[in-house]
Amino acid sequence: MNIAIIGLGYVGLPLSLQFARSGVHVIGLDIDSAKVEALRRGESYIKHIGAEAVREQVAANRFDASTDFGRIREVEAVIICVPTPLNKNREPDISFILETGRSIARHLQKGTLVVLESTTYPGTTDEDLREVLEAGSGLNAGRDFHLAFSPEREDPGNPDSKVAAIPKVIGGYTPACLEKAQALYSKAIKTIVPVSSCRAAEATKLLENIFRGVNIALVNELKLVYGAMGIDVWEVIAAAKTKPFGFMPFYPGPGLGGHCIPIDPFYLTWKAREYGQTTRFIELAGEINTAMPLHVVGRTAEALNSHKKALNGSRVLVIGLSYKPNVDDDRESPSYVLMDLLKKRGAEVAYYDPYVPVVRHKREYPQWTGTSSVKWDRQTLEGFDAVIIATNHQCLNYEELARWCRCIVDTRNAMAAVKASPGQVWKA
Repeated sequence: MNIAIIGLGYVGLPLSLQFARSGVHVIGLDIDSAKVEALRRGESYIKHIGAEAVREQVAANRFDASTDFGRIREVEAVIICVPTPLNKNREPDISFILETGRSIARHLQKGTLVVLESTTYPGTTDEDLREVLEAGSGLNAGRDFHLAFSPEREDPGNPDSKVAAIPKVIGGYTPACLEKAQALYSKAIKTIVPVSSCRAAEATKLLENIFRGVNIALVNELKLVYGAMGIDVWEVIAAAKTKPFGFMPFYPGPGLGGHCIPIDPFYLTWKAREYGQTTRFIELAGEINTAMPLHVVGRTAEALNSHKKALNGSRVLVIGLSYKPNVDDDRESPSYVLMDLLKKRGAEVAYYDPYVPVVRHKREYPQWTGTSSVKWDRQTLEGFDAVIIATNHQCLNYEELARWCRCIVDTRNAMAAVKASPGQVWKA
């Protein structure tokens, strides 16, 4: 079987390799020629995906990267894994989906299956994507070609998260479309979860991420409340999670990051207005989580004041640009917000992250593009007035941090097991 997967990022590349390992020939399509050339050489540009995994499938002729969308004529199925960001007005931007749909339509053959995996609002697949596919190809969905939605469920950096083992939710435009999509994913994924429609599948993904966003907002709010009472929220969470039923632990932080939780809930918020509905929980959670970087900057100013220093003119190091530990994924990372806020307050800002040695181009934060991570050594770290732990990478030596830095603002409870002098570590 020949398939094409469009978008070779954190979702599309691991999915491509899993299908290839399962004996399916995959044409990986991307508009980024640098990515395509790297994959053709058997290299990986995603840290948690080893180059050996790429080389193995390229050598076996089961995976072929290309920028030529005309190769869609060669395949039986096309899977779309492209970004779905928010625009500058915090509204859904599905332009990548629609442009990809137009590119597919020019080469779409009868009987081909098209599956969207990009997270989006209910109705995108059977309305927006279907319209551009039909208009550009002259074919009809459900009759001439098949159409489905199957949300991605990637968990970068989690060694227990394997593409083949994560249950796959699938919704089809018609029952025949669903059957075709189930047959495709069954070749590579162990458990298939069919639902009644594309919209039900789209709504499933939104529920998963809204659930996380709301609960993270809850613990972020409780962090502030308990902190005012002199109670350590991390101790409370650790005690609460010993309850074997009715409780699931979530953890506070400096804000939300990643390609899902900071963005996806607002796709539903936007779409709900079309039906005269409000999403108060989602909007409140968004307000709380968005305010966390401001809280961290405030705590940093307090910590510096305790050392008789002002934030204005101080040298501040942000540890961790990636949005979660042990990965190189810095999409929507709150660290960029932190650095901007600190700089606006007059601080001299730098960062350290072994997973992000140089800041790649960021649409939202072009001013940081090309900035390099500082070195991890005593002389460098002692030169900062304050250090903010924004991401708790496991590879960092927090004992050294305690020895070298006088003022540490810990947003991740990373210093809990490290002996520190009184007033040295401030929780935020």
